[in-house]
Amino acid sequence: MDVMTAITTRRSERVLTDPAPSDEEFHYLLRGAATAPDHGRLRPWRWILVRGEARAALARTLTPKAPQAAGKGSHGRQEPPLRALLVFAPLPGHRIPDWEQLAASCSMTHALMMLLHARGYGSIWRTGRLCTSPGLRGLLRMADGERLLGSLDIGTSPEGPRQRRPLPDVSDRVSVLETVTAAGAARGLREAVGAE
Repeated sequence: MDVMTAITTRRSERVLTDPAPSDEEFHYLLRGAATAPDHGRLRPWRWILVRGEARAALARTLTPKAPQAAGKGSHGRQEPPLRALLVFAPLPGHRIPDWEQLAASCSMTHALMMLLHARGYGSIWRTGRLCTSPGLRGLLRMADGERLLGSLDIGTSPEGPRQRRPLPDVSDRVSVLETVTAAGAARGLREAVGAE
């Protein structure tokens, strides 16, 4: 699958069934995703893979008083075969600011979603209550300063391959900086300094 086809046919899949990648396949794809832009190669993230019965423990932590039907999540939807929880683990006080470390984590996650799609898997990045649950912090043994950025739910879409999306018109999101001559730039600088 060429890159443009992968980008224009990927969707956030709400219904996911088996199969999902094995731990070994997930690690392999993550090695590729980890080559995404990451200033300083800090890798300020970690993943926690949740399968099988562990999914029920996760659901109980999110909604402790609501009984869960077998295989159903906290909103009554079918649980995916694999939930990969993304923990943002920035290096505090580093010369590379937190926002760049967060951007690197998001870039890596998008690359992982594209690699999963190219392998025939579906995924969806879920956030919401998952990211703010205090009980979940304890269950996941999150350190101070770490934040949960969500769950990458992974499996296979029963709908099969998707058609390409039409490319959106983004012309209003691009501008061109006009070049100026060095003399003109210097004159403008002198005028600005003189005005102060």
